[in-house]
Amino acid sequence: MTVMQTTQAAPVGQDICSGPPPRHPRPDGQDRYTISEVVAFTGLTAHTLRWYERIGLMPHVDRSHTGQRRYTNRDLDWLVFVTKLRLTGMPVADMVRYAELVRQGESTYDERRELLESTRRDVLARIDELRDTLAVLDLKIGFYATEGTPR
Repeated sequence: MTVMQTTQAAPVGQDICSGPPPRHPRPDGQDRYTISEVVAFTGLTAHTLRWYERIGLMPHVDRSHTGQRRYTNRDLDWLVFVTKLRLTGMPVADMVRYAELVRQGESTYDERRELLESTRRDVLARIDELRDTLAVLDLKIGFYATEGTPR
């Protein structure tokens, strides 16, 4: 998608994250991934995954009898969402706060919505800035295309 393209908002009451998750490498029930498998699937580094666990973004990661991390499809879905939040520019502290609210349950829906709405406003402001920047670039490119042709 380019900066100029937009996406339609989900209908009110519909949670786009509650739709079918991305295709998982293994079916539920057989979904015990090592950290290296999660690295390959998500593109995140092992260091980042460990850090997410340490700061509270993923405190529920299961361990094998030898202490090796074992991730589930649900963990993969969460990491996809967290990665999207990172792309929005949401501060890590807000991401951790959001994760805490999720763990607290349904009573935090309003606070979660407010946090996401604030992030959405920030993203829209950044899109406007990028559109302005794109217009300046297009103007300069047009100038050089016109001035750069032999006469």
